[in-house]
Amino acid sequence: MRWRGGRRSNNVEDRRGTSPGYSAAGAGGMMLLRLLPMMLRSKVGRVVLILGVVVVLGGKFLGIDLLPMLLGGGSATVQSPREFSAEEQQLADFVSVVLADTEDSWRVIFNDLGGSYREPVLVLFSGQVRSACGFASAAVGPFYCPGDEKVYLDLSFFHDLATRFGAPGDFAQAYVVAHEVGHHVQTLLGISQQVREAGQGRSQADINELSVRQELQADCFAGVWGHIAHRDRQLLEPGDLDEALQAASAIGDDRLQHRSGGEVVPDSFTHGTSEQRARWFRRGFESGDMETCNTFATSRL
Repeated sequence: MRWRGGRRSNNVEDRRGTSPGYSAAGAGGMMLLRLLPMMLRSKVGRVVLILGVVVVLGGKFLGIDLLPMLLGGGSATVQSPREFSAEEQQLADFVSVVLADTEDSWRVIFNDLGGSYREPVLVLFSGQVRSACGFASAAVGPFYCPGDEKVYLDLSFFHDLATRFGAPGDFAQAYVVAHEVGHHVQTLLGISQQVREAGQGRSQADINELSVRQELQADCFAGVWGHIAHRDRQLLEPGDLDEALQAASAIGDDRLQHRSGGEVVPDSFTHGTSEQRARWFRRGFESGDMETCNTFATSRL
């Protein structure tokens, strides 16, 4: 993929090496919340609170996080600045270029539709992250949160994609980013909200089918981006399309269930089979037209 020299996005939020934040839901935090009104009414209590704030801020100044200890969350820890390897930084640059290219492509598409494209933010994190959709670990993989319109990505997933799932290559990685951006497009178009409403009061099997249709549409939208990126900016090199198709196939529900050693249960699928994911990505890639991506209007997925 010819990405070097491409525009970097201004919508990348780098949280790698930082704490995802603390919750006051622990026993110490809950106790503090219960005592807070009483402490505010008491002169001594107010003095204690002020001293506590001073201690925490002083610890932060010295690089020591005392908040978990005060909330009953364990001992204080020293936060050291994180240094990134050349490979990690190159991956971050790559993701920024891919995100910028999706911005350019979808801006044109939305303009043609008579609208405007609101760009998502891509959050890079390490290990754990807090979003408007809740707390998540890297184990869940990349995800999009409609609550804050942000894509969340731990770059270690790309290593797993190549080694565990057998889908190496930079365009395979670009497909992952473009798929999550596809969910953002669904949010802007109101599709995500329609899916949530359609699932109310339905059986789990019906909800899963709606999820599959939504995921396959995001795959198709990723393909539309790939078509435009190559048509307008000649980003693809020989073999790139195969990389994306391999990635889409590698994370199909049937293959993942088989890999885990369990029984393959179609009613439990939430993302689609390997064949479906690759086919819908190809459909968007070959057409370059998001109108071909209406997975909700077809009986055959």
